[in-house]
Amino acid sequence: MCLNGWGGRLHHVLLPYLATTAPEVLCLQEVVHSPASEKDWLTYRDGDHVLPQRANFFRDVCAVLPDHVAIFCPAAQGVLWDEDAAIPSQWGLASFVHRSLPIIGQVQGFVHKDFSADGYGDHPRSRSAHGVRVYDGAANRAVSVTHMHGLRDLGGKMDTPPRAAQARRLRDMSRQLSQPEDAIVVCGDFNVEPGSETLSILADAGLTELVTGRGFESTRTSQYRKPGRFADYMLVNDARLVRAFEVIYEPEVSDHCPLCLEL
Repeated sequence: MCLNGWGGRLHHVLLPYLATTAPEVLCLQEVVHSPASEKDWLTYRDGDHVLPQRANFFRDVCAVLPDHVAIFCPAAQGVLWDEDAAIPSQWGLASFVHRSLPIIGQVQGFVHKDFSADGYGDHPRSRSAHGVRVYDGAANRAVSVTHMHGLRDLGGKMDTPPRAAQARRLRDMSRQLSQPEDAIVVCGDFNVEPGSETLSILADAGLTELVTGRGFESTRTSQYRKPGRFADYMLVNDARLVRAFEVIYEPEVSDHCPLCLEL
């Protein structure tokens, strides 16, 4: 499963959903980690952009997936607010792998900028990626899964040189992780529209995109009220290995839909 968790804003629906579905591999973006605070909620402030944030979203998900190995990959460290008190907090993505799947390789790095230790930074902000290579004993094969949260450009989701560069970095990280016989998955909230250069770069690397390729018309829920109904994608190196693929519209657990792949 690949999902942008929206900072845990719909945690009351999302956490039971994850506990029930318990995907063997969960790629989660927009993860908040504030170990200095015991509060359930803090506030993100960026000018007029004010959002509630689940203060320890990473901890919340760990609690409902106790049989998973959890890996948090911070992209930036800034502050959230408890009324007038500034609370140090980290923001990034996370991967959760069921303990029945041996993790035999990992890759972690940045697809845009580098770790921002003194604040979230100017837009477009730092973005990271993480990959795991696991051994699937039932199928007698290795599977590599690499995901990223693509940069957010205040100008929109158009093609830009930084977006092309991050696509190449994501491609290269997947290549670094994978071996020739692996089943390969690349996914994430890419923050681009269908037809983007990002997807062309990944297609040229031999990956097949499943969202639009299988006729799904959106990866957004009704919680997202802006134009543009796509952000999230999942690609594989061999479509013949796909047993099932779905974009999940109900329940609404975020302003993004979960993408669920069975190999």
